[in-house]
Parts: sequence; structure tokens; C-alpha cells
Amino acid sequence: MQEENPTSAGEVVSRIVPFKAGDGLDCNLIHVQGDKAPTRGPVLLVHGAGVRANIFRAPVENSLVDVLVERGYDVWLENWRASIDLPANLWTLDQAAVHDHPKAVEKIVEETGADRVKAVIHCQGSTSFMMSAMAGLIPQVDVIVSNAVSLYTVVPKWSRFKLRSLVPALGLITDYLNPRWGIEAPTLRAKLISLAVRLTHHECDNAVCKQVSFTYGSGFPALWSHDTISDATHEWIKGEFAAVPLKFFAQMNRCVKKGNLVAVENYPELPRDFAAQPPKTDARFAFFAGANNLCFLPDSQVRTYDFFNSLRKDYHSLNVLPGYGHLDVFMGENSARDIFPLMINELERGS
Repeated sequence: MQEENPTSAGEVVSRIVPFKAGDGLDCNLIHVQGDKAPTRGPVLLVHGAGVRANIFRAPVENSLVDVLVERGYDVWLENWRASIDLPANLWTLDQAAVHDHPKAVEKIVEETGADRVKAVIHCQGSTSFMMSAMAGLIPQVDVIVSNAVSLYTVVPKWSRFKLRSLVPALGLITDYLNPRWGIEAPTLRAKLISLAVRLTHHECDNAVCKQVSFTYGSGFPALWSHDTISDATHEWIKGEFAAVPLKFFAQMNRCVKKGNLVAVENYPELPRDFAAQPPKTDARFAFFAGANNLCFLPDSQVRTYDFFNSLRKDYHSLNVLPGYGHLDVFMGENSARDIFPLMINELERGS
């Protein structure tokens, strides 16, 4: 399928490339190229839970996609099973780690002929991709820029309470939460949840922004600061969030209790406890954490860096970002100035 979508940097979305996950689920990659052929190899961008690949393309002057294309990279955005562009499903991190990311990487290698791929991964795209990497399922990936959370899972106290108590209670009445219920709640249960959010969240007039904070974190708002995103981006997010399964939150509750990623299904490809043995990858990791993150505390990435640094000293890196939180790292009004150059440096370090 061909699709044209010009942006400020002049690039176009040249095509959407379907691929089948290992269990047969239909996923896709968005292949982005500029007016000129890329001069650098492929880089894969992996979104988080309950959003889609488009989350990397906020209406800012220069998105990360713009910057990468301008730098000459061959850019690929993965819509994995958590994407709101795919039918809602009761996914787990295990499923994505075994079935989605390895096939996405294989498809990029097949399409480009490249033998190495770099990746920028965010939130639950980061945790599930980390699981793939640590299990040795994506050997073609040699540099991974990870934002917000990866191996270790440290959340605020209120988030721990929500995972421990609210998630099981909500699971009695619904299989999903959906921030779009702030705009349109199709069922009585959705209306009741939306009402509860309106009664407890007063940080702004954007109903989706408030629902996002209820769903994912502990702040008001939780995934960004209103000071770091533009009014246009704040409005744009209304279309960028949708259903996320409570089954995922149940897995995250187990991870938070343990302190690090754990598998919840019986895939022989995956270890039960991901911090209990060295990773089966030689990839170099660059860990990013917003200092103000109220979804996953910065200590998540600090502990992960310490784990990897203890195994291979001074090979990996850590960047704690003052003034930024969770998702505004990518869609902040000044991210192109404050953060993207750091990510580019990490992608190119040693090359």
C-alpha cells in the first residue's frame, strides 16, 4: 500500500510493509524515506502500549523521524500487536518478544539487504524488545536506544497501588482501558470509568490527557508535562491513544513486584526471570530516562544501566534528561534541540 504524508523535513511515508508475526497476527512496518536515497542503514522505531507507530511523529517542527531521515537513515516504524492501528487483542510482552519484534527485524533485513539494524524503543515497546534482545531473538540489532523503562521496572507508590488493587477490580468489569472514553464512552462501564476520571483529574480540559494519566501513571498529567508540549501536540494526542488490555497490566504488576521483567507465558525461547542471567546479545544499549518521569521512575533505567555496565564496563551508556518525563522525550516542543542530538550520537557512537 502506498501512502504519501509530507512533513516539515520534506520526507514522505513511501509505503506500509505488512508482516506476519510468528503466531500469524498481521502487523506492519511504516517505511519512511526522504527525497534522496538513505546514506545510512536501517533504524527501527518501536512504540509503547496503547498507541501506534505514529506516536513518533508529533506535530512539532522536527520529529525524531524528521531528524533521522535528514541524517540519512533508512527509517522503519513498527506497528506491533499493542498498536491501536491493529485490532484490539489481549497481548502480553511475551507474545511481542517472541512473535513480533523478531519478525519485524527479519522483514527489515529482507527488504533492505542490511545485515545490521539499529533501534529506538520506548516504554512497553522497550520492555518487550529488551526481552527479545536478552533472549537472543534479534541478533541483527547492534545498537539499541531505550527510553523510559527496559529491564528494571520501578514505578511510583500510587502506580504500585493501582497495579495491585485497581487493576484486579477493573478486570471484573472490562478487559481493556481506553483513553478515548474521555471523548466517547460506548458502554455503561466505559461511562462509569470516564466519570471517575473526570471527578479525580483536573489538570487540564483535555479529556484524553486525563484518561491517559489515570491509565498509565501517577501524575497530573503522568506521561508529559504541559510545559514541554505545544498546544497543537496536546490536542493531537486525542487521536493517538486507544485500547490497552488489563492483561498487560497484570504482567506489569508481576514485573513491578519482582523489580524487573519476568515472563508470564510458557515460551521456551524466554527465560522466566530476565535479570537472573546475562543477556544473549552483544548489542550496545543507550538508556534514556526523563528525570521527571511519573510513569516509570528514572531509577528503572539507572538500575538497568548498572546491570549492563557490571557485565561490560563502559560499553553501554545512560542519559538522564532534566525537565522531561515519559513521552514528552519524543514529542516535546524542544526535543529536537534537547534530546534528539543525544540519541543520534548514541546511534553513531563508535561507527
